[in-house]
Amino acid sequence: MIATILLSVGIVFLAELGDKSQLMALTFALRYHWWVVLGGIATATAGVHLISVAVGYFLGAALPTRAISLVAALTFLAVGLWTLREHLGAPDDDDEPRPPRSTAAPFLVVLSAFLLAELGDRTMFATAALATDNSWFGVWLGSTIGMVAADALAIAVGIAVGKHLPERLIGIGSGLLFLYFGSTTLLGAAVPSLGLVVSAAAAAVVPVVVGAVLLVRRVRVGVEVEEVVAEGVQRGR
Repeated sequence: MIATILLSVGIVFLAELGDKSQLMALTFALRYHWWVVLGGIATATAGVHLISVAVGYFLGAALPTRAISLVAALTFLAVGLWTLREHLGAPDDDDEPRPPRSTAAPFLVVLSAFLLAELGDRTMFATAALATDNSWFGVWLGSTIGMVAADALAIAVGIAVGKHLPERLIGIGSGLLFLYFGSTTLLGAAVPSLGLVVSAAAAAVVPVVVGAVLLVRRVRVGVEVEEVVAEGVQRGR
C-alpha cells in the first residue's frame, strides 16, 4: 500500500509540473485567498481521481473526453470574459472601497473549474492506468496528494507574485489566462489534429483580441465621461 501511494504521488506530481492545472492554481491564487483555492483544488482532485480509479479498477472504460473538454473550454472562456469585463468593462474609481469577497463563490468557481479541467486530462488517465494493477485506494490517495502538492507549489508562487502587483493588473492577467486556457482546450477538442505549437499560437489570438476590444471600449467610455463632465463644468460657469 505504501509503495503504491508513493508511486502515485511521484508520477502525478511530476506529470503536473508545468501543466495547465498549475497555471490555473497560480491564476486563482492571484485573485482569491490561498486556503480557498487549495480547498477547491483538493476537493475537485479527490472527486476526479475517485472517478479515475473507478474507471481503471472497476470498469476499464473511458469517459467522453471530447464532450467534457468542450464544457471545460466554455467554462474557462466564460470565467475569462467575466473577469475581464469586471476590470476593463467600464472605468471606475479605484479609490472607492470594494466590498469584501465572499468565500463560497470563489470556492465553487475553483472547484468547478478544476473538476472540468481534470476530467479527461492526462493525469486522470495515468491514475486510471495505475489503478488497473495496484490498490485503488492507494492510487487514489497518492494521486490526490501528488496533485495537491504540485498545485500548492503554484499557489505559493502566486502568493509571492500577488504581493507586488496591483489588483486590477492581477484581474486582467487572470482573465487573459482563462481565455487562453479556454481557447487551447476548445481547439484541442474540436481540432485534435492540430499540433501543440500551432494550437498554442492560435489560442493566443483570442485573449489578445478580446483584451484589445475591451480596452478600447474602456478608453472610449472614459473619454465620453470626461467630455460630459467638462460640458457640465462649462455650463456651470
